[in-house]
Amino acid sequence: MSLTYCTQDDSISTSWQNGGLSHCFFSTLMPSLIAAWLLLSGITHIRSGRRKLSKSMWNGYVLRRFARYFMAQRVICVLMVLLRFLDLVLKSSLHPMRVSGSTILSDGLLIGSWVFTAYLLKFELERLTPRVNRHCVATLGFFALVTIRDCLAFLGWNNPSWFWIGVEGRGGRETASQDVADLVVFCFDLIGCCVSLIMAVASPAFRGRKSVQLRMDMLCMNKDGDDDVEGGGEEIRGLSNKSTFRNLWTKCKQLAPYLWPKKHCWLQLAVIFCVACLAVGRVANLFVPIYYREIVNSLTPLIGINGSQQVPEHGRYQKVSFPWKSVLIYVALRCLQGGGGGSMSVISNLRVSAWTPVQQYTSRSIQVDLLRHLHGLSLRWHLSRKTGEVLRIVDRGTNSVNNLLNYILFNILPTVVDIAVAVVYFGIEFDIYFALIVLTTMLLYLLFTFIVTEMRTKFRRNMNEMDNESRQKAVDSLLNFETVKYYGAEEYEVNRFKVSVLAYQVAERKSIFSLVGLNCGQNVIITCGLLAGGLLCAHRVSEGIYEVGDFVLFISYIIQLYQPLNFFGTYYRMIQQAFVDMENMFDLLKENQEVKDESDCKQLQLSHKQIEFDNVSFSYVPSTAVLRNISFVVNPGETLALVGPSGAGKSTIIRLLFRFYDLPSSGGRIFVDGQDIATVTQKSLRKLIGVVPQDTVLFNADIQYNIRYGRVDASDEEVEEAARAADIHDRILSFAEGYKTVVGERGLKLSGGEKQRVAIARTVLKTPEIVLLDEATSALDTHTERNIQASFTRVCANRTTIMVAHRLSTIIHADQILVLKDGHIVERGRHDKLLALDGLYASMWQEQLQAAEDIPLPQQSEG
Repeated sequence: MSLTYCTQDDSISTSWQNGGLSHCFFSTLMPSLIAAWLLLSGITHIRSGRRKLSKSMWNGYVLRRFARYFMAQRVICVLMVLLRFLDLVLKSSLHPMRVSGSTILSDGLLIGSWVFTAYLLKFELERLTPRVNRHCVATLGFFALVTIRDCLAFLGWNNPSWFWIGVEGRGGRETASQDVADLVVFCFDLIGCCVSLIMAVASPAFRGRKSVQLRMDMLCMNKDGDDDVEGGGEEIRGLSNKSTFRNLWTKCKQLAPYLWPKKHCWLQLAVIFCVACLAVGRVANLFVPIYYREIVNSLTPLIGINGSQQVPEHGRYQKVSFPWKSVLIYVALRCLQGGGGGSMSVISNLRVSAWTPVQQYTSRSIQVDLLRHLHGLSLRWHLSRKTGEVLRIVDRGTNSVNNLLNYILFNILPTVVDIAVAVVYFGIEFDIYFALIVLTTMLLYLLFTFIVTEMRTKFRRNMNEMDNESRQKAVDSLLNFETVKYYGAEEYEVNRFKVSVLAYQVAERKSIFSLVGLNCGQNVIITCGLLAGGLLCAHRVSEGIYEVGDFVLFISYIIQLYQPLNFFGTYYRMIQQAFVDMENMFDLLKENQEVKDESDCKQLQLSHKQIEFDNVSFSYVPSTAVLRNISFVVNPGETLALVGPSGAGKSTIIRLLFRFYDLPSSGGRIFVDGQDIATVTQKSLRKLIGVVPQDTVLFNADIQYNIRYGRVDASDEEVEEAARAADIHDRILSFAEGYKTVVGERGLKLSGGEKQRVAIARTVLKTPEIVLLDEATSALDTHTERNIQASFTRVCANRTTIMVAHRLSTIIHADQILVLKDGHIVERGRHDKLLALDGLYASMWQEQLQAAEDIPLPQQSEG
């Protein structure tokens, strides 16, 4: 028997025959198009291929991340080649009549295409550069085309020459062994094509192109002999463009305690009620179109045998049954479902009411835990933080959790469930064709939305950057308007702002046009799916297989299903942003608490109020020591003064005693009444210590609140008595609002001396057992300083006191004076003894006396 190009009852000239797609036509057209595309684009890519990198540059990161990935893809190509050979063998052995010229051409072109693709993958691996680190258009297009080819094969479902010998009725099929073999080969081919496309889209080069480029730039920089670039590794790790969905399970576990209120039964019932509302909503979405169909079928007049509608008599159409039950059920379901996006539905309103307390619990728990954690971080972290950035992280992180729950739980999940229910329902109630139309349309819609949204991200980011730049230039020029006028640069500033606005508008146009393209593409996909399903359903109605209500059901169900998909791109982008914000918040929660109480810490028991530093050494950074082997004892009730030049370590001693920092294991120990402060709780230690800092920061509240902060349960009389002790009571009464005067942000409405006296009053109100004065009178004038010295004497009476002083006149009464320089104690003793030594302290004393006497007088001009 001679070999024919097309099998019997098949033709290459006819694309649609026997109720399905022509096998001969399809086997000729699609493989030819795929092979032509791959050949032209592949040769073009090879001819324009870049210089091959030397093997010395392919070390570590590139080999681990790319070599195994490309090898896996090439293995799939080999398996697909073997599968095409298996297809030929099975057809020739099981059903020689099916072996035709079109079959050999199809398998031959596909075998050659897969072999050529394997070569292209090898070519790409060898020629990855910092600028070219992804699949070429040839390989990407090939993987997409072969996948589309297999999906289009479902159009030939009813063709007898495809996989099945015959079709009996609606859904019934008789298959033979050769048909089963063909179907198995086709299924494996479809799986292989889909896996290849997914691997190509989700390749390491696409998921981390910025990280890849940076790492390969480092390889290129190091090839000349420098094996390391200082700071480069950290910079690369910080700039790596990792996926926002990485470590998703870890993030969900961190988020779980805030989502499920363990100790609140009513909130748990609210969560269960919300889930039940979602389930009821899905049922309503399913049955609304069904009862709509029942109403239409009930109200549709009967069709005669000859296909014509019965003629109405006496001006009235034929009577039909009154479907009042269906109408009542339909209206009830529509009431539950709501109109539009469901915003007016009973279910959605009930769900919002029940979810609000749960959302508030989540938001409250996260904010409280974050603030508690931030207050528990060490002074080192707080000195290096950016307050605005931290507050933005807290705000965005809290909002991101609520947004993430709303988007996923109440928007994404219901839509996905509706799609799954629709596919199953159409597959059972109608047939597999409708299920495939719905599924294919939905998958193409979601895939297109995700890809284009990812592409639009860079346009949106660029637009935001241009907007920030234009606003910064405008604000900067207005803040410096005097300088602008001094130099007559008004037109120059206007032109700078105009250029930045034009750049912003260019980025804005790109963002808007990409959004238009996204909406148009979504509309095309939805329209094609609706057209395919509508034509098929209308054809079945015209053939008498379905009723008119079935067409109404299909159209209304599909339109109902498509409505929430319009916001999928927005949901995807917002979920990405929420994951980023939530990740920043969790990174903040992961900040290590440098100073924390161990599990066996005990309360500080204070009796004698003795302080001892035993061979203390400390440094803020490992390379620079601030304190070196500091040892001293302050007996109960004594006053110790610390003096020395700036940077000698005076304030560090105060911070270590207050336990703002913990000493390293080899850095000595600090004792209070013989108890190592590292072994007692921070709260018990700090409760007994009062501090007057050099730089006083007040709350943006009234003066009474700021003084009462020393002891929040103090009465108004005690607050006023503390103010008198700090010599500020009369000054406060001179204000219009007295003690209710608001001091402003950080106390900026008060002068430096007033702020410091408020801090002194606050410490007096605390009545501590140990007093630390860190240059407490540095912002006071001489007159005020003398007035409060007596107050300090009363406050420090019978209390152990450590003073850090710049003015030596304030410490002449101290029981012991330590002179520090470069972290060492160079002199120690009382005032008279240190003057007699004629050392560093004596020279500092003489300098201050000379500065007080040398008051420069203004010179008179001649003439």
